[in-house]
Amino acid sequence: MTRRQRASSPSLSGYKRSTGWHLTKYYISVRYSHIWAMLVAALLVFVLAPGIKKDSDANNLITIFINGTGVGSVNDSSKVNKMMVEARKRIARENDGLVLIKYDLVLSGTKKIFGSVDEEETIINNMYNALSEGIQKTKEPVYEVKINDLTINLRTTEEVQALLYAAKEPYDEENKFNVNLVLDPTRELNVLTTEVRKSEEVEKEAKQKEEEEKAILPKAGASEKLDNIFNEAENKDVDSYEFGVFDLDYKENVEVVQAYSDPEEIVSLEDAIELVTKRSEKDATYEVVAGDSLSGIAKKTGTSLDQLIALNKDTIPNVNSSIMVGDVLKITSPEPELSILRTAKVYYEENYNAPVEYVDNDEWYTTESAVIREPVEGFRKVVADIIYKNEAQSKVDIVYEEDVVKAVAKLVERGTKSPPTFIKPLSGGRLSSGFGRRKAPKKGASTFHKGVDWATPIGTSIFASSGGTVIRAGWGSGYGYCVYIQHPNGMVTRYGHLKKVLVSSGQTVRQGERIALSGNTGVSTGPHLHFEILVNGVQVNPLSYIN
Repeated sequence: MTRRQRASSPSLSGYKRSTGWHLTKYYISVRYSHIWAMLVAALLVFVLAPGIKKDSDANNLITIFINGTGVGSVNDSSKVNKMMVEARKRIARENDGLVLIKYDLVLSGTKKIFGSVDEEETIINNMYNALSEGIQKTKEPVYEVKINDLTINLRTTEEVQALLYAAKEPYDEENKFNVNLVLDPTRELNVLTTEVRKSEEVEKEAKQKEEEEKAILPKAGASEKLDNIFNEAENKDVDSYEFGVFDLDYKENVEVVQAYSDPEEIVSLEDAIELVTKRSEKDATYEVVAGDSLSGIAKKTGTSLDQLIALNKDTIPNVNSSIMVGDVLKITSPEPELSILRTAKVYYEENYNAPVEYVDNDEWYTTESAVIREPVEGFRKVVADIIYKNEAQSKVDIVYEEDVVKAVAKLVERGTKSPPTFIKPLSGGRLSSGFGRRKAPKKGASTFHKGVDWATPIGTSIFASSGGTVIRAGWGSGYGYCVYIQHPNGMVTRYGHLKKVLVSSGQTVRQGERIALSGNTGVSTGPHLHFEILVNGVQVNPLSYIN
């Protein structure tokens, strides 16, 4: 080795040493930095471990929705059910009875490296709030009472019976009748209806059944029947009857069914009684029977006379208007929703007239008659079964009569031969409208004329075209004042637009007898007489029958 070479060797050696030291330092620095990064990463994993799922889990963050509202996030779906149970328990503790909640639970999972979950208590509180908004109204068991179109919800059968007793109480002050709820045999479903019976009858049946069970040889049916017939055959007088209400029931059908109802639709017993017993105006009709008068009908139906006339102004325009047996009148009376029908045995005394007796004379026409004996009014004691609807009397059945003074019937001799013809019902007059189709002369008039018209001055005498019995005399709506006469063989004559009626219903008139004065009342175009002939209820051309 040369000196030069030896001289340079230390420098090279020193460089290598120097270079080797620097590489070692860098390596140590890098190694320390890597260790530090690993420590920081480990620390992050430790701190954020609850919110980080492994990449191998497809849904490592689960969001909970109730009815579309997010209530929190979890990393384990198995916890959701437990938290829901706790939220529902809180709601149940705050409510009495059964609580119905409508809710839709949805879990939505996502995959995230970093994410946070909510505390269980927070999620439970949010679930509680969401579920509370979905609480449904709890329906309560009720007894649904149906009367006509009225439905009432009560809580117990005791309240139902109290309601029914309140309806009958004004008509059963002594509480002689029991009201029970029984299955309606006419219905397939379990529908209850009412059974009203006298308390003493129920007790008597129970006692009789008990005696029959004790008896060794109970009375044979035939023997018992004969005893009853014998007892009924005994002579009866007024004192032998027991008076008072012996039958009572509800007029309307009452149905009671078990159901469920919202609490606000359940009424108190006091309000139910008010609904059922409150009186309101109800429309009804009444058919006129023999012996009726307007004032009597008003009294029977609980309608004032003025109201009765107002409701039937087309047929009874005033208090003096005539009514006929069979006429149907409109009536309005205040009635409760649940009406009571009761039958009472009643004693009363009255003056009465015997029915008219007739002696037929085959030589006379039916238009001829003569009174042989005048009537004598009688006086009697009466026992009757009277049916009432609430306070109004609806039917009378006489079960016993005792004459104190026996009535003497009016005796009338009458002809049986039919009159040969009909005569023109007035003198003079101009035939202004014939029978059949026509152009209506006035608004409200018919396009088919059912009779004939004679124009004549107001006040012209009108005569019976044939003899018979007056069956209507008074106002007749479009006819104005009118008279109807019943003739033999089902024939009837009608006289319309009169000024004045001179006969009354039930009166017998002869052919040619003056019955009215012509006028211009009702639907009329001027002073005239409208005349009809009906055969078996059908109008025919009068000119074909007038002689």
